[in-house]
Amino acid sequence: MLRRHRSALLALLVTGLYGAALTVATVVALISGDLGPLWWLTLFATATEGVAATGQNLLLLVLAGLSWAWGIWQILRGPLAGPPSQQDRNILWLRVALYVATATTWLLHVTASTWADATVIDSAAMWVVVLLFMRVLGRDRQYMRGAGVLGYGGFTIIGVLDLVGWPVLDGAELICGLAGLAWTALVLRAQGYDDRWGMATVAYGIAALVAPIFLVLAALPFPDEGSAVEALGVVSSVLIMIWLARSAHDLAAPRHQPTAQTTERMRKADPG
Repeated sequence: MLRRHRSALLALLVTGLYGAALTVATVVALISGDLGPLWWLTLFATATEGVAATGQNLLLLVLAGLSWAWGIWQILRGPLAGPPSQQDRNILWLRVALYVATATTWLLHVTASTWADATVIDSAAMWVVVLLFMRVLGRDRQYMRGAGVLGYGGFTIIGVLDLVGWPVLDGAELICGLAGLAWTALVLRAQGYDDRWGMATVAYGIAALVAPIFLVLAALPFPDEGSAVEALGVVSSVLIMIWLARSAHDLAAPRHQPTAQTTERMRKADPG
């Protein structure tokens, strides 16, 4: 397993250290009832006042911690081992942009409540990913580019306007959000017909796309106060980061020429 990926040893070490810290924090919470260390380790913030170390809260926080551990392993292990395929400048820049977007997604999750600039940085990083993805996918996909630019470019502008205190049109965030979801769905469709990306990567992307719906439904039974329900948001963030990182990892794997059957599926799926 360690020989399959270029940075597997580093990923295993960091994941192991995080897992050990998570175990210690969980034991502390069980023995002393203090959720502080576990809360900080999983939500990167001080524990909300009045939240008790109930079984429900412990389960939610441990779920968040396990999600982080799995994300660390998936992200840090890097591409498959072996000589990298020849890559043009567009692919290299897209890989860099995907890794940056992975980092800014983490930054947004852990600093959203204390640093408003994180939203602008994350949206701007995804805007760059949108533009570079179009070059790597090839062919003119105006509908895909338009959805991505409207979604993430719009969120960047909204974030800047919010920082300077200027008003934002009602419904602008909803429109940008829907456009961003449309772009993600279109990219996942394109990845599914492109052998440069593996099916596991596409599956993570689909999970990241639909997870918020199920997580919102799962959060409904939990009370707003005295609950660690925000831990469910970690699962969604980790899925997004894994999809972004794996999309970059896959581009560094040896390039295989598409089979005739794959090429035909791509043509039928997107004749334009």
